[in-house]
Amino acid sequence: MQKPFSRTILCFFALIFWTSLSAVAQLKVDVNRGTVAPVPVAIPDFVPVDDIETSTGNLSDVGASIAQVITANLTSTGLFDAIDPNSFIERITAAPTRPRFNAWKPIGTQGLVTGRIEQLPSGNLRVEFRLWDVVAEVQMEGVGYTTPVSNWRRIAHVISDRIYSRLTGEDGYFDTRIVYISEEGDKLNRVKRLAVMDQDGFNQQFLTDGSYLVLTPRFSPNRQEITYLSYFNDQPRVYLFNLLTSKFEVLGDFPGMTFAPRFSPDGNKVIMSLAENGNSDIYVMDLRTREVAQLTSHPGIDTSPSYSPDGSAIVFNSDRGGSQQLYIMDPDGKNVRRISFGAGRYATPVWSPRGDLIAFTKIGERKFRIGVMRTDGSGERLLTNSYQDEAPTWSPNGRVLMFFRTSQYDSRGKGGDASLWSVDLTGYNERPVITPFDASDPAWSPPMPVTQR
Repeated sequence: MQKPFSRTILCFFALIFWTSLSAVAQLKVDVNRGTVAPVPVAIPDFVPVDDIETSTGNLSDVGASIAQVITANLTSTGLFDAIDPNSFIERITAAPTRPRFNAWKPIGTQGLVTGRIEQLPSGNLRVEFRLWDVVAEVQMEGVGYTTPVSNWRRIAHVISDRIYSRLTGEDGYFDTRIVYISEEGDKLNRVKRLAVMDQDGFNQQFLTDGSYLVLTPRFSPNRQEITYLSYFNDQPRVYLFNLLTSKFEVLGDFPGMTFAPRFSPDGNKVIMSLAENGNSDIYVMDLRTREVAQLTSHPGIDTSPSYSPDGSAIVFNSDRGGSQQLYIMDPDGKNVRRISFGAGRYATPVWSPRGDLIAFTKIGERKFRIGVMRTDGSGERLLTNSYQDEAPTWSPNGRVLMFFRTSQYDSRGKGGDASLWSVDLTGYNERPVITPFDASDPAWSPPMPVTQR
């Protein structure tokens, strides 16, 4: 196994500008309504103080790229509609200047984002942006960041989060990463590698070289570790990979099969399913002591455990009742109760970071679909309706789900390709996530840390 790629925590230094608290500012986006018309926003290129050459191109090109990433992030939510730059009446030449609102209203603009960039004597990049409510003619937000020039794309994600949060009242999820299984080669001899990327599919990096089979990666709540299953010499092992040090360690060699290791909310434990003699039960390992405790002991197959965000309960799927259904138990394995009662089978449950919903894979009617239900099993809704969608993972704000989709084989034996997709809780905004090769089993990271001074 090759030495994996390391990505360190990045620090940005932010100066908060004056933000309007005027009661007339009414621009607000309702994230709970799936059929609401998207809010028209205008995002001109960020203006360079001096159009000089940087390590990543002309400063004007960097400013244009930042605006493009922000535009892509916001429109990907389905909540915003980007106004065509060819229709802009005013040309932004100095971002801190108050815009001419009468030049933006005729083209239907409600939200306007202006920005400027500057290369400092230190070589770092200074990026400032302002969010304007065009209808109320007030500034809603203004922040500046300083970072190495090579990190311009992450700056764009951080700014996107600020804008999303200001307009929706919800935390953003753009400055995050996805770990997943990259797949290529013949269907009968697939090469599977552990891969990580930004949530929009950029900055792809492979963490393993494909020498060994890897499965079920999951991020730690502390952001810097990934747990996954790998087969070394045909023996299943649970690994812990540190993104800061690019080092991995074996958590344990477990007898039989091991399934879907996942962190506890505090990051101090890993919960998983272990199979012996054809029976699968749920176990938890304390990462500090390496002690393993068995939580379930039942003739049925218990697997796919996931903690609630406060650690007070665990959801899992089991066929102990005769068919594969969802159950909840206390963190010590007691007080087991069934919560799913619909037709079909349920698999891969994962608790929302908001604590209000559980996502799952619903198997029935010759389809695999992604759905959600309340934690007591009520309010079940199916969000997708494709041939085979499975393994949902939540965005850190609990508003979007990513999953992988496998295409159906045709009469000539073509098909079976796996790709990543996302869908929001309304089920109306379903989008593909582009990866270099086939992709499966995604897991969403918590937000990346941003240091402000």
